[in-house]
Amino acid sequence: MQRRQLLTRMAQGAGLAVAATAVHRAALAALPEPPTQTSAETAGPLFPPNGRPYRPVVTLNGWTLPWRMKDGVKEFHLVAEPVVREMAPGFRVNMWGYNGQSPGPTIEVVEGDRVRIFVTNRLPEHTTVHWHGQRLPNGMDGVGGLTQPHIEPGKTFVYEFVARRPGTFMYHPHADEMVQMAMGMMGLWITHPKGRHPLIAEVDRDYAFLLNAFAVEPGSATPQVNTMLDFNIWSWNSRVFPAISPLVARLGDRVRIRIGNLTMTNHPIHLHGHEFEVTGTDGGPVPRSARWPEVTTDVAVGQMRQIELIADEPGDWAFHCHKSHHTMGAMGHNVPTMIGVDQTDLVERIRKLVPDYMAMGDKGMAEMGSMEMPLPDNTFPMMTGVGPFGPLEMGGMFSVLKVRADQKPGDYSDPGPYRQPPGTQAREWVTPTDPPPPAPAAPGPAAPANAQAHKPGGHAHH
Repeated sequence: MQRRQLLTRMAQGAGLAVAATAVHRAALAALPEPPTQTSAETAGPLFPPNGRPYRPVVTLNGWTLPWRMKDGVKEFHLVAEPVVREMAPGFRVNMWGYNGQSPGPTIEVVEGDRVRIFVTNRLPEHTTVHWHGQRLPNGMDGVGGLTQPHIEPGKTFVYEFVARRPGTFMYHPHADEMVQMAMGMMGLWITHPKGRHPLIAEVDRDYAFLLNAFAVEPGSATPQVNTMLDFNIWSWNSRVFPAISPLVARLGDRVRIRIGNLTMTNHPIHLHGHEFEVTGTDGGPVPRSARWPEVTTDVAVGQMRQIELIADEPGDWAFHCHKSHHTMGAMGHNVPTMIGVDQTDLVERIRKLVPDYMAMGDKGMAEMGSMEMPLPDNTFPMMTGVGPFGPLEMGGMFSVLKVRADQKPGDYSDPGPYRQPPGTQAREWVTPTDPPPPAPAAPGPAAPANAQAHKPGGHAHH
């Protein structure tokens, strides 16, 4: 059974794909075939570019949408439909997305391309697609009821415009937006410059991902779409650490990272071990005079930030949102703080009724990183991920920039844990059991030759 068939059946089993049967294959025969995801790992474009040179982006745990050329127009096909996303091993969530995945596949074009995007709706309700940040005709902007009729279930609409300026953009619905985006409907759009650009550097690695968030109650599989602020699953491209792929670089590579935010809050994205510059936003490339070195940049709601760095420090460097609860798995918002509370007598009494009861939180929550305890089915642990030295106590919006001197150009495979050179790792300091003898006191000034010694408590005799 193909992955697409499996996902569709799972979605139908959850009662989410009621509109899928309304779109017949015959009606889609003249459209570009909507491809499916073939791997959950990082993948580059499936098709080569159209002859104009550019370095394709690598979408973290995603892929680039194939296209076809027809009469000088680059054609794409997006299918809005229910999907099932494995956010971490064994943790699957019912979402809405495009072409079998949330986020949808990345669209890559070249400045000046005329593009035509067919959008087929297999959702149980109407939808549209807004091309966030693009310059285009008003009727192509994708705001249901304002600039176009809604795309009803089973219908296909077509959008057509010229990619007028290079940069990083996003796409998402502007119809029942709260529900559809809370269910995972979003994607990236990259427009590469058609030639050398004075403000857009040539890079060796070009990564891209979207920040998104979900409210999935423990034991459930479908997001709570009415949640406004209390999200508990914080993700990059609908994946959570340790299932987010690393960003791999060869020592000395110039690396570009494009980050889009379609969550309900801002995210201070922080990189260890390197400085970077913000070289682009939704509005375009940043003038060189307006750039400065940073290690953290705040990506606000509806914004994109493009950062660039020279990967000149070998190692495994943490890369994450600096809001601490955004690097956690599912958390409860009504759990009392028990730090410093002696629970000894309470534990003994509770164990008479519940023999396996464990006290938690009286010394902090670090024990959650290594503790194995039963969880409801399909529930992501609050702390997870293991490194070469033990639990990382991280989840959610966290990954690793892996810089290696022996990584081959164009090789994105995970090189494994970094082997730190001897003497370069923090270590425990052990106080010696036999301290060294005290150093001898420095000699005082020499006494005059005719000076007589003083006896303790006595007087000098003349």
